[in-house]
Amino acid sequence: MARPPLPAAALLAAALLHCAPAAPARRHKPDVSRKHHTWKEQSPWLSSLVNAVGTGVPTKGFPVGAEEQATRWNPPRCGVPDLPVLPDGQNGRNRQKRFVLSGGRWDKTDLTYKIIRFPWQLVKAKVRRTIEEALKVWSDVTPLTFTEVQEGRADIVIDFTRYWHGDNLPFDGPGGILAHAFFPKTHREGDVHFDYDETWTIGNNLGTDLLQVAAHEFGHVLGLQHTAVSKSLMSPFYIFRYPLSLSEDDKQGIQYLYGKPKLDPDPTPTQPAEPPQPDLETNEITNVESVQPDVCNTDFDAVSTIRGELFFFKFRFVWRLRAGKLQAGYPALASRHWQGIPSSVDATFEDPLGNIWFFRDSQYWIYEGERRVAGPTPLAELGLPASPVQAALVWGAEKNKIYIFSGGNYWRFNPHTRQVDNIYPRTMADWRGVPQEIDAAFQDEFGFAYFLRGQDYWKFDPVQVKVLDGYPRQISQDFFSCTPSSNSFR
Repeated sequence: MARPPLPAAALLAAALLHCAPAAPARRHKPDVSRKHHTWKEQSPWLSSLVNAVGTGVPTKGFPVGAEEQATRWNPPRCGVPDLPVLPDGQNGRNRQKRFVLSGGRWDKTDLTYKIIRFPWQLVKAKVRRTIEEALKVWSDVTPLTFTEVQEGRADIVIDFTRYWHGDNLPFDGPGGILAHAFFPKTHREGDVHFDYDETWTIGNNLGTDLLQVAAHEFGHVLGLQHTAVSKSLMSPFYIFRYPLSLSEDDKQGIQYLYGKPKLDPDPTPTQPAEPPQPDLETNEITNVESVQPDVCNTDFDAVSTIRGELFFFKFRFVWRLRAGKLQAGYPALASRHWQGIPSSVDATFEDPLGNIWFFRDSQYWIYEGERRVAGPTPLAELGLPASPVQAALVWGAEKNKIYIFSGGNYWRFNPHTRQVDNIYPRTMADWRGVPQEIDAAFQDEFGFAYFLRGQDYWKFDPVQVKVLDGYPRQISQDFFSCTPSSNSFR
């Protein structure tokens, strides 16, 4: 039986579904090695939604009568409550209708959409094709059409944004909340927001797959809530699978709202497929392989943790490590991620606001994701000497301390004021066991600092405030699984 329309307050609450694990409240970063993940959308008004709907859903989120099952198996799932399962004999003739409607639908079938901003990891052309493909899974089974516009008003507005962005539903940086969307007939119908700080990928499970998340969110924008039918696109559980397709439940739900596709009485002849155009986004390096550094026999210009991943820089190349593993296709040109970056960098770091800083000689650049927002700017504006910066370290449990290293000295830097705290530096003697001159530095997720010089690195304990025993060790061996160098001297 179709769910009756919700009151306006409930529609507003339901419009921003979020699917965080039901318990515990403490948020952890997702484990990409697991097969099942929750759709992490947003709904801080979950409790008000439960009251408005009045479903009497048990606290674990399982249907009435499933408490015993919940105690045995309670996987991560959407925090939005399901409709209760009706006992046999109550509305039995409609029991097979599993799809759930939001209570709203578009009054037209020809919809326009516009992409305001793009994720920094992917080029715009590929994002546009992916969004088009995500919408196509719905238009293939309905009379709906979707046309991209780049100027003026649009029915569906897609944005990759971060933290507070104007709808009182802030994103939270890498991990956690991924996206949210507004239902038809709500005050922001058609808005779809993706967290800019996620690791967006296409066609693999190494990050957050944009195609599947976008298709799911577009289901909400068109008027569908979550379904209890497993393996449906509108299921609250995210399962990476290809090719992307609708389940019968998804199909029945969207066709209940908009009907079946119209038959074309005079189909046009099939046009020959255009040859695929080469992507600008590529991890392949062409015509420069001969000068590519050997990762097992090189030092590095800079190293930094950016968006939760570790980036090693050498000349114009970058190596990218996620969860300690080198990603396929790397090294790549650093300019693939940051257009206009210098041909080589001396140091880099990501500040607490998510801005990425690069230093080269007596200048610095600032990027917001892939977009340059400042630079080149003289180092003197930061209160630093004109001599090149050798390394930058984001330090502390809150990652709110930034240290700049140069010429055997270091400064503490405030990214909010964009000034060093004191124009007079301190000496490297404060970092017991660390070499006087270093090439790069970074902090890991456990709070340890790493200092690199040449092909070696030193691991610094923040509790004992000194380098751990057994260091230095080889960078190539521990980070890139290279065979230990036979001519290494200590």
